[in-house]
Amino acid sequence: MSINSLIRIVIVEDDKLIREGFSLLISSTYGYRVVGSYASCEEALRQLEEDQPEVVLMDIELPGMGGIACIEKIKKARPGTNVIVVSVYDQPGLVFEALCAGAGGYLTKNMQPARLLEAIRDIQEGGAPMSTSIARMVVQSFQKNRNSPLTARETEVLEHLARGKSYSSIASELFIDKETVRTHIKNIYFKLEVHSKAEAIEKALRVTS
Repeated sequence: MSINSLIRIVIVEDDKLIREGFSLLISSTYGYRVVGSYASCEEALRQLEEDQPEVVLMDIELPGMGGIACIEKIKKARPGTNVIVVSVYDQPGLVFEALCAGAGGYLTKNMQPARLLEAIRDIQEGGAPMSTSIARMVVQSFQKNRNSPLTARETEVLEHLARGKSYSSIASELFIDKETVRTHIKNIYFKLEVHSKAEAIEKALRVTS
């Protein structure tokens, strides 16, 4: 594999140990290349055009500019760049707000290291990676919302994901292929998205209250 065919990744994380840990994990894995690693959004944005990332791993709580605002700026400057939120926070309001800003995936930091690598590959292949805890939160939100926009199959996929099942395992148990699982998860994210941050927060509060 040539250096030009590696997935170009930028990390935006203010915790030095976590940032270096992600960087080491990714850089030591075949097919991936960390082109930038920053403690703040401001630094990452200054280098955005030079780095030309395909995937950005974005923390939410950062010094200075917050992760949500940074996602918006990245997507405006480089619409083709995929952003995966990697955060300790899994509150509904933040998840919905991140999706509105343009994030294509949301992971929590207590995930297994292999899950991060899988998520990067997944989003590059058109998927929408979601942590087990995020899937569980979405399930709970829609269980309380009688007007859930999810189909029965999408709900079934989400419930399996919330139990920690892999795409392959879900596909096997539901007698569908892995690509169909990926499509269902992407559709779930699409249905979660709303047109404004205020509407996202209002919706999150409404379905979880």
